[in-house]
Amino acid sequence: MSNATDTYTDGPYIQAACFCDTVLRDDTGAFSLIRIIDTYNTTAQGPEPPAEMPPVLANLNLIIMLKSGVARGRSEIKIVPEYPNGETKDPLIFSVHFEGEEKGANIKATVNIKLDLEGLYWFYVYVEDQKKTAIPLRVKYHRVVTRN
Repeated sequence: MSNATDTYTDGPYIQAACFCDTVLRDDTGAFSLIRIIDTYNTTAQGPEPPAEMPPVLANLNLIIMLKSGVARGRSEIKIVPEYPNGETKDPLIFSVHFEGEEKGANIKATVNIKLDLEGLYWFYVYVEDQKKTAIPLRVKYHRVVTRN
């Protein structure tokens, strides 16, 4: 149990890690995250839409906000995608600079990812090879059969 005398001696800390529809940044540098996404829906429509989900290229806004804690200097942030079948893909790698304490580092990136399986994708967030969190993305495929 935590109390007021507890101190943290590590870091960096994750303030936010998610996909979202829109990221706004005002003139003070503050972020606003609009429509956080944890489910991606894709639809095939026609007289005979495929039974299995066809591959789709998704453009997702990734935001990762970190606070330094004791971390100082340059660090590598790695995002490792894991597909629903357990296969991992090449990581996305970013470099950030930590100044310590409450000061932070933010990553905002558009991620283009080929989604070719229905199910739950995980995006593991590492700071210098230490897993800090994971971002889920559920992909759902909908078939709409239309008749003439």
